Formats: sequence, C-alpha cells, structure tokens
Amino acid sequence: MGKRVEKIVLFFADFLAINGVWVAYYWLRVDSGWFRYPIRPEFWLPMFAVYLYWMIVFLFFGLYRSWYAKSRFDEFTTVFKAVTFGVLFLFFAIFIDDVTTGSQSQARLLIALYWALLIVALGGGRIVVRSFQRHLLLKGIGLRNTVIVGWSKKAREVFDLLEQFPALGHKVIGFVKTDARKSDGNYKGVPTVGSIDALDNIIEAHKVKEVVIALDSAEHRKLLDILGSSAARNVSFKIIPDLYDIVSGQARTDQLYGVPLIEIMPELMKPWEQSVKRAIDVIVSLVILIVGLPIWILVGIAIAIDSPGGVFYRQSRVGKDGKIFSIIKFRSMYKGAEESVGPQWAQKNDPRITRVGRIIRKLHIDEVPNFLNVLAGDMSLVGPRPERPHFVEQLSREIPIYRRRLKVRPGITGMAQVKYKYDESIEDVRRKLQYDFFYIENMSLRTDFKILFRTLFTVFLGKGH
Repeated sequence: MGKRVEKIVLFFADFLAINGVWVAYYWLRVDSGWFRYPIRPEFWLPMFAVYLYWMIVFLFFGLYRSWYAKSRFDEFTTVFKAVTFGVLFLFFAIFIDDVTTGSQSQARLLIALYWALLIVALGGGRIVVRSFQRHLLLKGIGLRNTVIVGWSKKAREVFDLLEQFPALGHKVIGFVKTDARKSDGNYKGVPTVGSIDALDNIIEAHKVKEVVIALDSAEHRKLLDILGSSAARNVSFKIIPDLYDIVSGQARTDQLYGVPLIEIMPELMKPWEQSVKRAIDVIVSLVILIVGLPIWILVGIAIAIDSPGGVFYRQSRVGKDGKIFSIIKFRSMYKGAEESVGPQWAQKNDPRITRVGRIIRKLHIDEVPNFLNVLAGDMSLVGPRPERPHFVEQLSREIPIYRRRLKVRPGITGMAQVKYKYDESIEDVRRKLQYDFFYIENMSLRTDFKILFRTLFTVFLGKGH
C-alpha cells in the first residue's frame, strides 16, 4: 500500500468513525428524549466543525504518518492519547453550548460516552486498516526498497532476519560493499549493487527508502562517511545495536519481531510539535507581511530611489533535503555587486552596500522578504541559516556529517545567528556549524521560542549585521 493510498484509506476510515459516533451521540443527546432542550441544537454544522477539529488533532499527533513495523497496540495507544486530549477540550465547548441552549447538566455527562465510542470506533477502525496493511506486507505488497551496507557474514545474517519478518516492510534489492576492491557476488539471489562510494547514486537509481547498515567491528570508522554521503536524501538509516556507542544521542531504538534496529538521525520533534511549528511559521509571517505592508512599500521606494536596480534580490540557497530554492531579500547592494563572479562576503564598511542598504541591514529589514520563503514552505522562522550551493558542496567534502544539517528546514533566524556574529568568511560558516548541530539535536518548540525571543532582543539592541 503506497503512502498516498494509505492516507486516503485512513482518512476515509476516520471519516466514517468520527461522523458515525457524532450521529450516535446526537441521537442520545437530543432525539432519545432523555434530555429536554428549549432550542433544538444544530446537527450538520457542528458535525462538520467537529470532524475538522478531529482532523487537526490527529495531524498534531502524527496519526497520518506512514506505518511500518509499528505494532497495532502502539497505534491504538496513540489514538487513545489523541482522543483523550481532544475530548478534554471538546468538553468545555459542549459545556458552553449546553449553557446557551439551556440543557440539563446531566447531558454533559454524555461526553464520557462520546469519548468511549470514539476510542472503540477509531481504535477499531485503525486496527482493521493496519491488519489489512500487514497482510499486504506479508504478501509482498507495499514493501520499501532497502539496501544493506556490508558484504560479510553479518550483512547476510541481517538479510536473513529481514526476510524472516516481511511485516517490517523491507524489500532488500542489494548489498552495498564497504570496499570497492572486494569482488561482487550475490546471496540468495540478491546481488551486490556497488560500493559505499556510490551510495548516493545507488539510492537514487533504485529508489531506495531504507538503508540498513551492517558493518563489521573493523569497519566502524566508515559509519560517518556512509551517513554523510546521503544524509540529505529522504531515506531512513538503521544500524545494528552494537554500533550504538558511535552515534549516541542521534539514535532511536526500534525493536519488533525480534529484530532490534537503531534508527539514525530520526525526526526529533514530535508530530504535534512539527504541526504547531509550521502553524506558527505561517501565522507570524502573514502578520508581519500584512501589518507592516505600508513600511515595506516605503522601504521598496527608498531602495529604488537610492540606487538603480530592482527592489528585491534573489540568491540560490540549499534547503531541506538538498532542495535548491531562491531566497528573497530587499536589495542592499549596488546593482550587479551581489552577482559578482565567485562567492563574495559582505565586510564592515563594504563599499558595495548602498546608503539605504546600510540602514536596512542594521535594522535587519533586508531579510523581511524571507517571510515569503516561509509561506512557500522553503524556510521556517527558526532553523539553520540556508547556505549557498557552493559552500554546501565544499563543507560536505570537508565534514561528512554536514548534510545532517539539511534534514531540517532552514530558518530566518537560528541558534547560530543569536550566538555568533554575521558571516564574513567561510570560517564563520564553519564556526556556526556547532550551533546548528546543537539545535538540530535539541529541536523543540521551547528551543524555538527561546531563539525567537533572543532574536528580538538582538534586533532591538541593533546587533547583527
């Protein structure tokens, strides 16, 4: 079952469960005659609103993420937590509605029954869907293309384990040699498909979604090279537990069917935090762009009058998963200066900066158009600052794990921006990496809010550029 089909099935199952429970709840509350209402409550509009409400709650709890090797009990537990959280909030909404319609206070006790019905309907529906999905996996339908990094007895043992438990969702299409000089071969009809030097190309050519690393003890030093070569790819990396000490702090253990695997570089923010983070990005960006529109228009006019050239400046940057996008800024340099051959760094008292440019850089206004990038989904309010492709390639060669930085959306501000000075050289970019990695490994809404408040403090003090 593909991701798209999986989500459609889940949405449909939840649609039936949520609205079916609403019909039952409304009948008990209104049509059963057990409770009296001076004014008959609406049926269709509240049902539509409640359905949307539950969709938002479920998205926050990550109930529409792809499901592989996750037990049905875990699925039911997540549904239980999401419904319990949602009903606690919904209780107060129903309380207000009952007060306005003059219902008896006992009617509000039905919310407990509504909670129980939702748990049974939603949890039961999810178990049915997941049981069917597991059945398909056992039949070999919907498996994810997987490569095993290693060409040794240990790699073959891992292959046997994955073959023994198809419900894990792996379809091993080949082995990746750790040394190109080793001879090719195959094991149970599965061939070697290349060496780790070409891992990135192998992932792209075979549409690989999972990389299972099975290195011998003498090969541990190659782990960072393996991760660095394809860290920006949308693939999952897993290793065997005895390598845990190498990636301590970057792993999450996932054990099922007797196959313990450690996921390297997992998504560190909880699903609901990611949803809230994106919602904050959109809301704050819209408020700043709309409320400050008269100011931004005046800034644009000042830029146009001060020197010839466009109001905005675009530059290629590398975003999440290595995607190239055009970052938008107010032009702060003379026309053509920012497009000079080779990477140019803005220095203090840089003659390329215009008079208006110095002012808007001092006030950080030149980066306001970045909020358009946030709305487009290329950036976030908080995250590592996006770099130019030239420097990404250079640093990726020097620091294998650098591409770990590309697993999160770049930000307008970040820990490196509030802790370190404005970039004036490639060395500054290197120095900021330690802050970027610290942020990535400690991502949370709490950390984001701390960085945002620190950014406001920095702007008001006039520090930065």
